[in-house]
Amino acid sequence: MSEIHGLAVHAAGAQLLPYKFDPGELKANEVEIKISHCGICHSDIYLIDNDWGMSKYPFIPGHEIVGTVVAAGDGVKDVAVGERVGVGWQADSCGICEWCRQGDEHLCAAAQPTCVGRNGGFAEKVRVNSRFAIPLPRVLESENAAPLLCGGITVYNPLRNHGVRPSSRVGIIGIGGLGHLGIQFAKAFGAEVTAFSTSKDKETEARDLGAHNFVNTRDTGALKKVAGSFDLLLSTAGADQDWGAYVNALRPKGSLCFVGVPPSGIQVQVFPLISGQKAISGSTTGSPRDLYEMLDVAARHNIKAVTERFAMAKANDAVAKVKKNQVRYRAVLTN
Repeated sequence: MSEIHGLAVHAAGAQLLPYKFDPGELKANEVEIKISHCGICHSDIYLIDNDWGMSKYPFIPGHEIVGTVVAAGDGVKDVAVGERVGVGWQADSCGICEWCRQGDEHLCAAAQPTCVGRNGGFAEKVRVNSRFAIPLPRVLESENAAPLLCGGITVYNPLRNHGVRPSSRVGIIGIGGLGHLGIQFAKAFGAEVTAFSTSKDKETEARDLGAHNFVNTRDTGALKKVAGSFDLLLSTAGADQDWGAYVNALRPKGSLCFVGVPPSGIQVQVFPLISGQKAISGSTTGSPRDLYEMLDVAARHNIKAVTERFAMAKANDAVAKVKKNQVRYRAVLTN
């Protein structure tokens, strides 16, 4: 097999530079995918800057990949050469632990992320275990579908796992790359959806995406007014907030679920949790099974990421805009 060309980071916070590597022999369970689109997720920024202390350089970022299978190993039965597929945060798992056996491969202790310790999607091609190459429904446009493979599943899974239904009252905290998808999926589940944002100017967009209500969190009285209102609050924000006020905004048996990481952690009083049987939880991405389901729901309910397109060669410009929160709402690189 020939070399793969991409754009790699050679040191923490550095610019992306052209980089090529030899992927070696194609393994029996692997597919090689010619990449057409790759979304930029905030996780890519954290990895580029080594904010999580786990980046090994040089490496090619990118884990919201759409492309076409151009080669398949001898053991691959689930996808075919020529098929359009998507790859998210995960490229492999052990396949034999209790979590893999029950279809929760994303919880496998040996889970292999797509661009940690290996090369990801800011490239012409990528290789993954075929189980993690998910065929895309035909109606989904590649550009709008790419961010669903990480951003979409990150908000879909907690809605599903918390049993959201038409009787549910759901709040989405932070209307950005994750939050704008969270609103759309919560509406598809039939819930009453409230958008929480520090940007008053996002109200019209939030309502256009499907929010029934909007709370401007810069207005100190606004959170107090919605006390005791929500069954689920999904926090997509990467900023510190008054988490105690959000716990107070939950109905009895309600949950505050984190998919965004506030830099200072969370501090809340325990008594409101006890007295209202409330919970604080976290949620990660999802398994291949979850990705199939989420993409099917997106296709049937016309859910898509709002994207800004950049040529792959302009990846540094795109990363700079994402770092400054200047993209509404997801940047996508195209080959």
